[in-house]
Amino acid sequence: MKIAPTFFRALAALLFAIAFVVSAPGAETKNYSVGVYYYPGWRFAPPLIQEPPWGAIREYGGRKPVLGWYDEGKIDVATRQLQWMHEYGIDFVIYDWYWINDGGPALTHAIDAYLQSPARSTVKFSILWANHTDTPSSLQQFDAIVDYWIRHYFSQQSYYRVDGIPAVFIFSPDGLERKAASFGTDVEQLLERARRKAVNAGLPGIYFVGTSQAVAGPIQHDLPASGYDAVSAYNYHMGLSGHYSADIPLSHSYRELTDGYRQSWNWILSHSRLPYFVPVTSGWDKRPWGGSPDRMHDQSYGTPREFKEHLESARSLLDRYPGATRRTVVICCWNEFGEGSYIEPTEKWGFEYLQQVRSVFGARTQ
Repeated sequence: MKIAPTFFRALAALLFAIAFVVSAPGAETKNYSVGVYYYPGWRFAPPLIQEPPWGAIREYGGRKPVLGWYDEGKIDVATRQLQWMHEYGIDFVIYDWYWINDGGPALTHAIDAYLQSPARSTVKFSILWANHTDTPSSLQQFDAIVDYWIRHYFSQQSYYRVDGIPAVFIFSPDGLERKAASFGTDVEQLLERARRKAVNAGLPGIYFVGTSQAVAGPIQHDLPASGYDAVSAYNYHMGLSGHYSADIPLSHSYRELTDGYRQSWNWILSHSRLPYFVPVTSGWDKRPWGGSPDRMHDQSYGTPREFKEHLESARSLLDRYPGATRRTVVICCWNEFGEGSYIEPTEKWGFEYLQQVRSVFGARTQ
């Protein structure tokens, strides 16, 4: 008898889910929600990825993934990564998402593999619109972007939601404001337009999270006035308390970097009217991609033990401000190997970074 391939895919997904429930370490209920940013840059994908991406990483010992120099467009790669995320207590993954003016959506191979993986139901997914690619160039293009989100992502059961509303992270609120002004509108109108599109498609709206440093203008006025629902960050490079100056030095060690994170956390929580999804980092070392202008800034990487101390500081903040933080942290990053921000298992550290995540924030809810 010839059985349809869809039957086998459905059976595989069922068996995979059952295996997770049986084998997951720990069955306690989590008190926290843990997200992680994912950089989909590990596949040759012109025009954004102009050459094989692993070449620069190979020269820096210790960064080779346990999966090897993988092609993240493969379903088995996505499945293994999701298995690890689930096992070590990561609740949702936020894929960096790109749109280019002449080609539409770009670097979607990792998220496409996620959507085909039998493990997709075990970890939620969201998108960080990496809107520093000179988009949107027009109102029509903005509409096309939102329509793509609604059609391809928001209808998925595994899409990450806040209060039942699909969440989208915006990398550059300033950039979006400039582009909106260039075609005669503003961000408040754009976000409301996007929400109406979602409602017309049968969804409850869109929950927009704007990323920002601890600077008074965006935190106290711009993001709330523009209609964002929450604030977070991709990463920080120094500590800020309401204002930025070119004279403020970048971190020169992981200790300085994480001290800066605490400074920014505390200022934002004291001044933001919006919920704050607390950002944390595994470090910074951009040498594979040419290095930082301040070369000493590339010494801002830490050991798994130091990472654990950073996570514990974040956890104490979630406990102190459970409403304002929604008890949520977002880690930078799963696989920013070129910037030295990664917790994906590597040949050097194995699963030690992931072990710290689980030890601080707990196992997945069963």
